[in-house]
Parts: sequence; C-alpha cells; structure tokens
Amino acid sequence: MLRTKASKHAIYGVVIALLAIVLATLAVAFVQSSALTLETIVAAQKNNAALWILDGMPFIFAFWGQYVSSMMAYEASAMLVDQTTDLRAHTVALEAQATRNATHDQLTGLPNRFLYSDRLAQAIIMAASEKSNVAVIIMDIDRFKEINEAMGPYQGDRLLKQVATRLQNTFHDPETVARLGGDEFAAIIPRLAQLKETSQVIRKIEKALEAPFMLEGLKIDVRASMGVSFYPQHGTDADTLLQRADVAMYAAKRNRAGFLVYSPRYDECSPQRLTLMGELRHAIENEGLVLHFQPKVDLKSGRIAETEALVRWAHPKHGLMLPDEFIPLAERTGLIKPLTLWVLNKALKQCGVWEREGLQLGVAVNLSAQALFDLELPDIVTGALAAHDVSPKRLILEITESMLMVDKERALQILERLSGMGVRIAIDDFGTGYSSLSYLSKMPVNEIKIDKSFVLDMHENKSNAVIVHATIELGHNLGLSVIGEGVESAESMARLHALGCDAAQGYYMTKPLDAGDLSAWFESQRNSGLLRIEAGDIRLISGMPQAQDV
Repeated sequence: MLRTKASKHAIYGVVIALLAIVLATLAVAFVQSSALTLETIVAAQKNNAALWILDGMPFIFAFWGQYVSSMMAYEASAMLVDQTTDLRAHTVALEAQATRNATHDQLTGLPNRFLYSDRLAQAIIMAASEKSNVAVIIMDIDRFKEINEAMGPYQGDRLLKQVATRLQNTFHDPETVARLGGDEFAAIIPRLAQLKETSQVIRKIEKALEAPFMLEGLKIDVRASMGVSFYPQHGTDADTLLQRADVAMYAAKRNRAGFLVYSPRYDECSPQRLTLMGELRHAIENEGLVLHFQPKVDLKSGRIAETEALVRWAHPKHGLMLPDEFIPLAERTGLIKPLTLWVLNKALKQCGVWEREGLQLGVAVNLSAQALFDLELPDIVTGALAAHDVSPKRLILEITESMLMVDKERALQILERLSGMGVRIAIDDFGTGYSSLSYLSKMPVNEIKIDKSFVLDMHENKSNAVIVHATIELGHNLGLSVIGEGVESAESMARLHALGCDAAQGYYMTKPLDAGDLSAWFESQRNSGLLRIEAGDIRLISGMPQAQDV
C-alpha cells in the first residue's frame, strides 16, 4: 500500500514535469521567433541547453518514485516484523502473567488457594505411595480486621506482605506456603515421619511472628491462630483436610489457644459459626440482646457511683451467651460497630431512667477498636447523651491498652475530643497489653482497671500482688484512679483496700445483673442493712474492709 501510494505521487511528478517541458518549450520558441510552429519548437529544443536539463526531469521523478517506494516498502516490512516480534513477546509475557495470576496471589506472590489445593493433592498421592503423613496448617492473623480498619487498607496490605515474607523464610520450600485469601495463610508439611514434627514447625511460625512489625513508625504485635489436620487421620482428600484444618483454626481463635489439632468435637462449632452471623445481625436489629450491669464500689467511702454495662445475647437455642462467645464473631463480620452503638444507647437510656428515679449512677461502656478509631465517635456520643438526657460526666468509655497502640495519633485526637466533652476514659485490662507508659501519660485517661488475672489470686501469688501494688502506685503517680477487677472474696477486697486501690468490682459484691434485678438487689441489700440509699447516693455499709481486715 505504501509502495503504490509512493508510485502514484511519482507519476504525478512525471506528468507535472512533462507539462513544464511543453510550456517551457513553447515559451522559448515564441520568444526566439515570435511564432509557434513545429520548426520553431524543434529549434528551441535543439538550441536551448536549459530545456535539455528540463527534459531529464520526468526520468528523475520516475526513478525517484520507484526508489522511494521500494525503500518505504522495505522499512514498512521491517517495522511490521519488529512489531510482530514485540507483540508475540508481549503476548507470551501476558500469557505467563495470566497463568501466574491464576495460580499465585497478586499481593504477596505466594501460591493461591487453587495452586495450594493442587499441591496438597500431589502431596497426598505421594504420601499414599510412601505410607507417610501430610500436615495441613491454616493460620489466621489475630486482630487483623482491627488493624486494617484503624490504619487503612494500604497499611493492611503492607502487613500481609511482611507476614508472607516471614512465612516464606520459615519453610525450607517457600512454595509450600500459600495465601488462601484475606488474612488467611496455609502451609503443607509433606512426608511427615512423626506427627510431633508439626509442633516444631508451628513453634517456628510463632517465633517468626514474634518480632513486632513496623507500619508508619509504629510497632505492631501480630499473632496468629492456627488449625492443623493430618492425612490420613483426618481426611484422604485435599478439600476435607482444608475444611477440617479451618474448623480447628476457628476453634483455636475462639479459645485463644494459639493452635489446635482438628477434633470431631469442633465440628459442631463450624456450622454454628455460619448461622450465628445472620442471627447476631437479627438480634441487634430486633432487641435480641440484653444488658447486664455490675456495680463498682469505692473502697474509701463505700459509695456505688458507677456500673459497667455488659452485653449478653439471649439466644433462643443456645441460651444466654456471654460476650466472649459472639464478640469475636462481630469483629470478624463487621457487626461490632452496630453492636457497640446498641450497647451505648441502651446503657445511656438506663442511666437516664436511674437518674429520673433519683439514683445517681454512672455507666461504663466498652468500646471496640472500630468504634474508637471512628472520627464520628464524639458526635455519635454527643447525640446519644442528648437523646437520653444524660450528663457526659455519667458516661465512662472503657478501652484496652492494645487498642491505643494501633494508631496513637488518631486515638489521641478522638479521646481528647471525648474528654473535652466531659466523658471519662478508662483503660480496661491494664497490665495485659504492650503500651508505652510515656505515651499513656499523654492520653486524656481518668482511670485504669487492673486485669482480674492479677487480682484473683494475688493473696496467694506474690508476683501478682507485686504487680497490683506497682500498678496502683503507677496510676496514682499519673493522677489516675485505679480499679481492681475480679474481686471474688473479702480477702481480695481487703487486700486492694490495704494497697490503696480506689475502687473494686467483682462477684464479691454481685455478679452482673439486668436493670430490674440490679434495682431489686439494691432494695434487698438496703433492707438487710448492707446498703444505704439516701438522696440517690448508694453506699455499701456491710462488707467493706475494716481496719482489722487490712
């Protein structure tokens, strides 16, 4: 096509040159003889050298046209060959990339579920021929949803990449590690001579995740819950082994066991977990939850000024379910925010009822990480306080140490707004997290609650008693009130009083009760002389540590 186009323009040049020769010859003949005859035209051609040069122009144009057309055709052919080669190479690369994308995770570069299942099937075939064992490990990162929501998807992806790198370096064959999706990873341990070898591998995984991960200058502690299944004990095909390792993993996460080997008794939890998701959403939307309240007693005055709101799920089949049974489910399924908002509104509503009844009782509400890092939280709290006509000083929001460390700057920003409104902030389960005390001192915190694991047996465990004493001293030096949780005996209460603890909470006073039962408890304790209620002020008379008890 290019050659034909060049030849066409060459012909135009030849025609133009011929016309130029004719016109020039006529002009020369007319100028020389003042007449245009055949003789004068021939004479002009014979005697004028300029016309000789002009006569050669059609041949030059014709030659030039053929030469250019040939060169253009050659260059075009070469370009087509080069582009075809590049296109083929690009096609091969795209095909290779498509093949890899079909078998590997694009974020971490690890094998995906499809390739993992294929390799597991091959490992099973090999184990069957060699009469050996195969272990399947599925691991899920604890609190990943919390980290992802607090720091954003980009930082969440960075964390997944770092986890993948550490896992690859843990195994002799990096290709035996895979990412199944989300924050779920898996590994194959083929040719096991003894099942106890799996424990050694799991310890390596735990050690690999032990060092903190760095994200935006923050040290993030990451742990994983793991489930293990074995061929041929727990299944003879890849799908069965994966499903049973998954069941074991969720059992480990629910029991906070680190890792568990599959057992048939965990099977009943797997379908239950699937059905509970929809049932929990329905319970939140249709008043299927109930609040229980547990009083806190001031150890100096005996005054009961606050209660902690604790959610329960009145499940029609499983009975009254405690938070540990469904809070992790809510965190994993995105239901933790509506659940937290439900608790906040119900607690403030009850607080308003008590105030109208003349009881001066505050209420403490536990916050999830998702709620804490929501920039709209102060506005939501303001609206809830106004809706139920409750003073901000009546509300205490309880958070954990580990939540603060996820995103210190955002936590500080939100907590300062809440504190500026008059809402009190408490650190729950103090002593079990990894917080920086220097940074904690900058937070607008009003009180800390010593975790019950230290209080329960501190009269028998000297180390726990030392920790409790040190925590009380630390809290007071920081200008904070200190509350001891898990008080289940007069001895524990007296011990806290002796150590200077400000308040106590636990079964020794009463277990958590719903609002109606708590009012009845107040009345019964007053009638028995244990409580005094005057002008809305509730004080514990009997049961308080006396001088001889301390």
